Amino acid sequence: MTHDVIVIGSGAAGLTAALALAERVRVLVLAKGDLAGGSTAWAQGGIAAVLDAGDTFENHIRDTMVAGAGLNRLETVEFVIERAPHAIQRLVALGVPFNSEGENLHLTREGGHSHRRIVHVNDATGWAVEEALLNAARAHPNITLLPGRACIDLITGRHEERYSGSGRVWGVYALDEASGKVEAHTARATVLATGGAGRVYQFSTAPRGATGDGIAMAWRAGARVSNMEMMQFHPTCLYNLDVKNFLITEAVRGEGGHLLNPRTGHRYMLDYDERAELAPRDIVARANDSEIKRDGLDYVHLDISHMDPDFVKGHFPNIHEKLLGLGIDMTRQPIPVVPAQHYTCGGVLIDLAGRTDLPGLYAAGECTESGLHGANRLASNSLLECFVFGEAAAADILARWDSFDAPPPVRPWDESRVTDSDEEVIIKQNWTEIRRFMWNYVGIVRTTKRLERAAHRITMLTAEVEDYYGHFRVSTDLIELRNLLQCADLIVRSALRRHESRGLHYTLDYPALLPEAVDTVLVP
Repeated sequence: MTHDVIVIGSGAAGLTAALALAERVRVLVLAKGDLAGGSTAWAQGGIAAVLDAGDTFENHIRDTMVAGAGLNRLETVEFVIERAPHAIQRLVALGVPFNSEGENLHLTREGGHSHRRIVHVNDATGWAVEEALLNAARAHPNITLLPGRACIDLITGRHEERYSGSGRVWGVYALDEASGKVEAHTARATVLATGGAGRVYQFSTAPRGATGDGIAMAWRAGARVSNMEMMQFHPTCLYNLDVKNFLITEAVRGEGGHLLNPRTGHRYMLDYDERAELAPRDIVARANDSEIKRDGLDYVHLDISHMDPDFVKGHFPNIHEKLLGLGIDMTRQPIPVVPAQHYTCGGVLIDLAGRTDLPGLYAAGECTESGLHGANRLASNSLLECFVFGEAAAADILARWDSFDAPPPVRPWDESRVTDSDEEVIIKQNWTEIRRFMWNYVGIVRTTKRLERAAHRITMLTAEVEDYYGHFRVSTDLIELRNLLQCADLIVRSALRRHESRGLHYTLDYPALLPEAVDTVLVP
């Protein structure tokens, strides 16, 4: 099936790109599972933008660079932050009902920000944004939305009927999850907007589908990836054995919540950082991890019950309601929380136009390493990156449209040598094993010995999974397992290369900071 442009992913980055492209060309949007199943819909916090009279681009740029521990690329940070107010205007025009005070949007503040600059829709900004973007995409005659498609591999020159080593990307092979058939979708340009790789870890706030598909596909096709060791852990994920990944937003601490040791009742953040609960995420996550490990706890307490109950319910209506359903009244008692993987700061290397190393392949959002986040993402810069790079990729594709050739004939997917699997248990076992050793060996605090143990496990599992992949028909679970394992490998390789502790990469063997900040770039 041939289209003008294929967008893989239906979150903020993918739909922003699709809407901008659809002004001139026909766009196919492929989504794994449900159209609203990505991370965008889960984003509680908001979108950072300089909109306050006392705030400046320079302040936002400085806050981003400080959080990123100097590993950010200044030109990217400037590029994104200067386009933030425009991105907010676009969303307002699409009907996103941001909280306001009179004429002005209501701005909240989060850890790492020197000013109030977070626009939000209560504590469910992502869902409001996703809904507005999806409604606009559904209504657009040039956009075709195709859910239930698990993408397997990018179609490149080597899949052309007349083999080419050009590396040119022509689209993607995707599994129709309902029929079990693999389709070849081709286009003049392809945009990866597939989200992060959070499900590599046992505890993660990411949705079930965040298995690093775009990162793994781009790597296999020949694109470089960068800074994969920079995995952000959110300090406060609800500890509940039935609800695996409910996030307690940063804003609870921003609006006065305290972190307490449940055994002693001690408010411990001041022991770790003078900014206490408003310190950047990596510091708070390490402090929580340290308290839990030192005292053998299952969780720590996040307590905002000293604030006025109406204030708490008014600011956090969704969290309050969700917790009440689990028997926790946050206006009267503390919330049990643990750190959990939250955001993939590394990914496919892109330039300011969203171009990857491969001709015809663009990328935007959490699957990329644009230079915005550096060694740690500043809160609420992530949705912003999606809008800015979704638009940038679309603009570059349209500007170069006349230079893009029509896709050549490509070979159909070959499953002549495979059978249906009778060993699904292997997938489940390997998935569980990867997530557990990544949490224990490649988590918040690392050592070279732990990383080497993880690398050893990955080598063994890779042989197993490749053998399995070669013999059986693909399923979504198998595609995801293969991509998870590929991303785990990239994370461990990157972590072993960084001989310092910077931002999110904290290793007991190299606790000091090197004088120069250098990206970890892996070349296929």
